[in-house]
Amino acid sequence: MSRRVVGVTLDNLEHLSKHSRTCVFWELAPHLKSQAEEYGDTEFEKEAWVSSVLLEWGSCGRIIYCDGIPAGSAFYAPPAAVPRSLAFPTSPVSADAVLMTSLEVLPEFRGGGLGRVLVQSVAKDLTKRGVKAIEAFGDAQPDDDQPGCVIPANFLLGVGFKTVRPHHRWPRLRLELRTALGWKEDVEAALERLLNTVTVSTAEPSFRPASAKI
Repeated sequence: MSRRVVGVTLDNLEHLSKHSRTCVFWELAPHLKSQAEEYGDTEFEKEAWVSSVLLEWGSCGRIIYCDGIPAGSAFYAPPAAVPRSLAFPTSPVSADAVLMTSLEVLPEFRGGGLGRVLVQSVAKDLTKRGVKAIEAFGDAQPDDDQPGCVIPANFLLGVGFKTVRPHHRWPRLRLELRTALGWKEDVEAALERLLNTVTVSTAEPSFRPASAKI
């Protein structure tokens, strides 16, 4: 089975799961999110957010394919582009970090390390862009039977993130990208043996300084 990771663009948004296409938990302030859900505009708002971030900052998401089938995705952006980040009790995100907002692997593809591969791809992209760290708000009490918009904290800890501000429900975690690169080198060969060939493609960014088990 072949794996391939590509950057999210306006042309491949339709390859995201319905949950990822319509979740605007991170992308809109709470009152605007409620309005979008009321009027059925969440998919339009997600596309508008992706378009804005692509134009102003660069690549902000990754999609992973297994034998050509979309199997999962991850999104990330500067904290200033993520209105919901300020609402967390463990905010703000550190000034030198990019916020990874969401990461999803579809149920039928879980258990094969695809979430780890997505994190690797995000780390590789951001390292090339001079970013020092990735931070994320984790959900310490995820609902394993329902898709969520916050990444489970245990998953983040399992792929190398460290808690920088604890909380009983919403800890903030951090992955130093120098650590991520070393970790990537250590596990890349093992992942290729387990998952066959992992191909990661990245797009050049433009210049400018929103759960189940995964």
